[in-house]
Amino acid sequence: MQEKHMNGLEHKFCQLDATLSVTDGTLIEGYASLFGKCDQGGDVVEAGAYARSLAAMKAKAGTVKMLWQHDPTQPIGVWDEVREDAKGLYVKGRILTDVAKGREAAALIEAGAIDGLSIGYRTVMSAKDNKGRRLLSELELWEVSLVTFPMLPDARVGSKGDSPEDTTLRELAAAFEDARRQLART
Repeated sequence: MQEKHMNGLEHKFCQLDATLSVTDGTLIEGYASLFGKCDQGGDVVEAGAYARSLAAMKAKAGTVKMLWQHDPTQPIGVWDEVREDAKGLYVKGRILTDVAKGREAAALIEAGAIDGLSIGYRTVMSAKDNKGRRLLSELELWEVSLVTFPMLPDARVGSKGDSPEDTTLRELAAAFEDARRQLART
């Protein structure tokens, strides 16, 4: 059963399997949403959910906004590319370091303190499945924010400059440090 929704703006936080990359602290690309993956709120975005919204925005020469923590008074950059592919909602853009919050965001991302993306949208069509999840089949996308707390906690954001070996070495170092702390407690 499909439901039409006319309610207000919703947010979905998404931290994604090293799919957000940052170059020089300002260029960002990655996935703001993954199709078929259930988030902590029990929602699953279906493939094609953004198509109508993106086409309407393009026809009006509009853009998806890049915000800091969903705050409409704090745009921090521009999304140069927003599109659906087989995996999800791909975004590519630039953090503007001429903006104070942009400089802050770039520094926090580079340090690993901020690692999430979140979409701001309005649900147009959804349905419940037999597991009680809400299947989102059409969304009106308004913005993609850089956020602290993503809805998909099992995923990670990676830096474009990191090789898989660098990531593995960092994870091993963290594991050794955790083991050292455990031994020090005993």
